[in-house]
Amino acid sequence: MCAHILVAEDNVHQAELVRRYLQHDGHSVVVVHDGRAAIDETRRRNPDLLVLDVMMPLVDGIDVMRAVRAESDVPIVLLTARSTEDDVLLGFDLGADDYITKPFRPRQMVARVRTILRRTGRARETNATVLKVGDLTVDPIRHEVRINDELVSLTPAEFRLLAKMAAQPQRVFTREQLLEDGFITARTVDVHMMKLRRKIEQDSRRPERLLTVYGIGYKLV
Repeated sequence: MCAHILVAEDNVHQAELVRRYLQHDGHSVVVVHDGRAAIDETRRRNPDLLVLDVMMPLVDGIDVMRAVRAESDVPIVLLTARSTEDDVLLGFDLGADDYITKPFRPRQMVARVRTILRRTGRARETNATVLKVGDLTVDPIRHEVRINDELVSLTPAEFRLLAKMAAQPQRVFTREQLLEDGFITARTVDVHMMKLRRKIEQDSRRPERLLTVYGIGYKLV
């Protein structure tokens, strides 16, 4: 199994140690060294798990977790030298999935990350297939979409929709089937489709990839 993991740790040596052990376990890892970058990268990359140091410059880990939890349910593992009961309880109250105090044993940290990924269903098979539909490529592992090797920037919701349809090109998906991915209303699906067309079509008013099947739903061709 593997996952896309964001590590936010201001200590360069510590961050490299965490990155190396997680990569050795098969995960794709991105490292940032301050709280502002942690928030920005979480929004941009939609990681499967966030390893978050509490004491960081610009924005501390507690405020990072508050900001992330207002927008995402990504699993969060806190790394911190703070080990009092009040610190631990605060971390869990704010939405941490695990709390690891420093110094820690890297192999135990990796095992706890693996457990959280299994529990939350965020882990992916390492042989996950890169999806290709014409000149459109969807990479579920790297969470990337490219057209003719040019990277396309999508929101997490747009990516989930496109990946679901790319796994079964030519299949017509009803709005109800697309709603299964957590969208609130059929109108919300339509809005995401409109935004997707602006990003993957040469002319969003005359789509050639993401087609509407009137009275039913959408298909990717």
